[in-house]
Amino acid sequence: MIAPKTPQSLAHIAARVDARLRTLLDLEHARWTEIDEDLGPPLAEISRLVLTGGKRLRPAFCTWGFVGAGGDPTDQRVVDAGAALELLHACALFHDDVMDGSATRRGEPTTHTKFTQQHAASEWAGESRRFGEGVAILVGDLVHVYADQLLQGEPHAAWQVWNEMRIELNVGQYLDMLGSATSERSRAKAERVCRYKSAKYTIERPLHLGAVLANPDRATELMTAFSAYGLPLGDAFQMRDDVLGAFGDTATTGKPVGDDLREGKPTPLMAIATEHANASQLQVLQFVGHTRLTDSQVTDVQRVIRETGALDQLEAEISNKTDEAIAAIQQAPITDVARDELIALAAYVSWRSV
Repeated sequence: MIAPKTPQSLAHIAARVDARLRTLLDLEHARWTEIDEDLGPPLAEISRLVLTGGKRLRPAFCTWGFVGAGGDPTDQRVVDAGAALELLHACALFHDDVMDGSATRRGEPTTHTKFTQQHAASEWAGESRRFGEGVAILVGDLVHVYADQLLQGEPHAAWQVWNEMRIELNVGQYLDMLGSATSERSRAKAERVCRYKSAKYTIERPLHLGAVLANPDRATELMTAFSAYGLPLGDAFQMRDDVLGAFGDTATTGKPVGDDLREGKPTPLMAIATEHANASQLQVLQFVGHTRLTDSQVTDVQRVIRETGALDQLEAEISNKTDEAIAAIQQAPITDVARDELIALAAYVSWRSV
């Protein structure tokens, strides 16, 4: 299927959120470098990651959850909430790159790699790797604090959603790490990781956050309706990510081809392939999770995934889950403009090429 065009509203939402993020990060950079110029590089890393890429999907879903519940899309609160979601996402990326040992992100060196190299080149004391990873962890923690600051003063219902989302993200990340370490290939486990590591905090919870910010009195009704849309679409979103991680082009994804296969992620794609593989195909799939997986072996694994029918089956499931999400939102008690935008976003996130 040809990737759909990016919804026009996404660029408008992104521009407002980016302006808010730039203001915050510029002020923080100026404030702390005035105290000590050595704080400039780690703070600049935040801006480098946060302001130079990203689709701003989480702010978009938050915005349409807010508008769907009757909120004004120009309300500064939903802009701040969208910026907070992007900062939380950045925190996850800083930490995720350390845990996965990723060398690049969006075509550029990851933060821990960059500071590891700086330490080594400067011949500083101690271990370069530990220094680089320590910087990335601290930078991730810092953007997490900034995210919380943007939600100061919001009602208890919003903080309940925010806190639950953060717990789910950490739970999912642990299960992802464990699944990679143990070469987990259970379909049920892979789908659980898919949902908690990414699906819920990308779509369902941003929708919930927007809804309770706009109309806390209808929280139960709105959150139920948005979950019926957000959960299947979130699963489809992560499944598409898994396909791109295994087959995506480096020029568009910004990550080396096969990195997800080298990390041995516990994905539904790998679970299906393992379930349907014959003995010789299973031998090839055992390469997955080897950090020194060669390009030739990556190609062999990709071939087996196709031969087992796993790729075709996952594509069909992405389609089915997207249809389920669209059917649910068509019946949701929300504004027409939000419904139309969420239908357009459903097609975009499920069939994107990056």
